[in-house]
Amino acid sequence: MDKVIVTGGGLAGSEAAWQLAKRGLCVIIYEMRPNKNTPAHKTGNFAEMVCSNSFGASDISSPAGILKHELKFFNSLIMECAEKSQVPAGKALAVDREIFSLLVTERLSSMPNIEIIRKEITGIPEGAVIIATGPLTSTPLAESLKSAIGENYLSFYDAVAPIVMAESIDSDIAWKAGRYGRGKDYFNCPMNREQYAAFYDALISAERVVPRDFEKEYSFFEGCMPIEQVAERGYDTLRFGALKPVGLADPGTGEEPYAVVQLRQDNIEGTMFNLVGFQTGLRWGEQERVFRMIPGLQNAEFVRFGVMHRNIYVNAPAVLDSALRLKSFGGKNIFLAGQLTGVEGYMESTAMGLVAALNMYCSLKNMPDLVFPRESAIGSLLNYLKNADVKHFQPMNVNLGIFPPLEGRKIKKKAERRQMIAERAIEKVSEMAREYGFI
Repeated sequence: MDKVIVTGGGLAGSEAAWQLAKRGLCVIIYEMRPNKNTPAHKTGNFAEMVCSNSFGASDISSPAGILKHELKFFNSLIMECAEKSQVPAGKALAVDREIFSLLVTERLSSMPNIEIIRKEITGIPEGAVIIATGPLTSTPLAESLKSAIGENYLSFYDAVAPIVMAESIDSDIAWKAGRYGRGKDYFNCPMNREQYAAFYDALISAERVVPRDFEKEYSFFEGCMPIEQVAERGYDTLRFGALKPVGLADPGTGEEPYAVVQLRQDNIEGTMFNLVGFQTGLRWGEQERVFRMIPGLQNAEFVRFGVMHRNIYVNAPAVLDSALRLKSFGGKNIFLAGQLTGVEGYMESTAMGLVAALNMYCSLKNMPDLVFPRESAIGSLLNYLKNADVKHFQPMNVNLGIFPPLEGRKIKKKAERRQMIAERAIEKVSEMAREYGFI
């Protein structure tokens, strides 16, 4: 029986191990947690989510929704467990973190051809390997990767949003509603002009965690920029971003507030809510002081504070082939998966775990590498990783900009164009899945 080593039990590693094991291969998962933890993880469970509890939009006409539908064609473990642990979040797929990671752990642990070893991998193992250690790859393995691929190795840092107890949110001030009246899944904390000014001044002047020496030179992926750093771009930046009041009329006045802070449900019971867009690197005491200035959160009970953590990735167009195989190993079965490949986002990482696993399977069975349709979300991500500018490579999440344009006449209506892109993607992936016998 063919044997594959998967290093890392995050979203990508879990998906990769599952895809390989259910195709009859013997899989060894190396996961260092809980024997050695990271700066952000709290448990030893597989697929633990350390940032948002949302997997993004599920609507088929959205890029994130297209990606989710494509994953389901391949019986994705992550999608299956996410849907079983889902919590209300409007049109988004959000989960109860604990239930979700426990489900993934149980499914992988129950597979007879999966062996789980709780041990840190400090170098690239021999044999068929998928490296999926994610944004918090340990220093020894990171150094081993750097030696293997040279100076095309890059790094950036990520930030996590705080969570508060639902019962500590003042419902006399905050109200539950979705934007434009779409459901009642979010708490909305309104700010008038004076409240916003005071909050803004406090936010940009608050004390931040001082990075360690090896953390002093870093950049942030745009979608995970700490809120205090976003605020420094200009006084109104937050009002046109995370705190935009558009479509959120205050039921007390019937008018849109000057700014609105939204909180999204974080567990099935609805006892915890996270501050949407509030990834932060402020000191914990400062988070309490500044975020309790938000109307409705003056008595907030924080069950998790925001933290910053290291996030690393490779320069994909320089070091990976189209199957996510490391070029520097001369065609050997050494694949990367997840955020290490240069994608950003939970579902994107999962998708790269799927891609690495399927291509590993094909390689071991002497089959050609899989070629995902360029029109698909997965194919568009892979195309970006292969063809992006090597000199200015930055992580990418799934978005309409990476899909190929529609052929023929121009479609002016955005909704119609998105729907057509979605239908084309699903059709192409469905054809591919049937061609290869995946469905």
